[in-house]
Amino acid sequence: MKLRNAILFLVAFLFTATTVQAQEVNWKKVKILVYTKNGTGFVHDNIPFAVKAIQQLANVHGFKIDTSSNPAVMTEKNLQQYTLLLFPSTNNDVFDTDAQRVAFRRYIEAGGGFVGLHSVTGTERNWRWFKMMLGGTFSWHARGQEFTVRVIDSKHPSMKGVPAVWTKDDECYFAKEMYPGPRALMVHDLRTIDTTNAAQKANLQKNRGNYGDFYPAAWEYPFDGGHTWVTTLGHDKQNYSDPVYLNHILGGIRFIAGQVKKIDFKKAYAQHRDDEVRF
Repeated sequence: MKLRNAILFLVAFLFTATTVQAQEVNWKKVKILVYTKNGTGFVHDNIPFAVKAIQQLANVHGFKIDTSSNPAVMTEKNLQQYTLLLFPSTNNDVFDTDAQRVAFRRYIEAGGGFVGLHSVTGTERNWRWFKMMLGGTFSWHARGQEFTVRVIDSKHPSMKGVPAVWTKDDECYFAKEMYPGPRALMVHDLRTIDTTNAAQKANLQKNRGNYGDFYPAAWEYPFDGGHTWVTTLGHDKQNYSDPVYLNHILGGIRFIAGQVKKIDFKKAYAQHRDDEVRF
């Protein structure tokens, strides 16, 4: 009962966005840009495995993908063809110019969708709007280990086939500058993180903030005209051959594709990367 009450408290008070219903998706009309550029710093070796897995999902379900690490693809003319943009384990600065950042932002404002995997919260750490769009920005992760995540919304498409209590080997990610809009779909059970190491224990206490024993692991929310879905799971390349994790990703793609009705740049308003958000 205590666990149930704790989870209900988390949902009721820490994640304020209202439930969004999943929509039917015609996969043949879905086209995705898988964007793989990383900035200076650590680059995950899982990225080519993620790209291959997404291509396999596309082959099975009939949607189309383009893959690029070239920031020159970030123009309104090019982006308007995509239902959603998917960033697999991107990190640090992934755009070369502010014109590219503005084009990305205007795509979201025009009604575009965004899916982010694993270290995506470490992307564009110095761009306030992007951090808001993600729901937060990377602060720390516990060392890779086996721990437990718990499903909050079992009816969400991205939770289909995911065990209610899922024990897996991964990295538990934490964020700072958390935006108040996202709705948690799954949480890390911090009680299952190894804290025998003093430094790990101190960092866990420092980064958990007010979230108690349960910390967001996957979330979604509408933001600035578009819609975002993020999962922080997926560090090891083996994840991208795991049917449970692949269903998790596919459900996130399905959900976001269902939220995107039409990319209409007439709705976009930003002229500069840091223009104030029009709520």
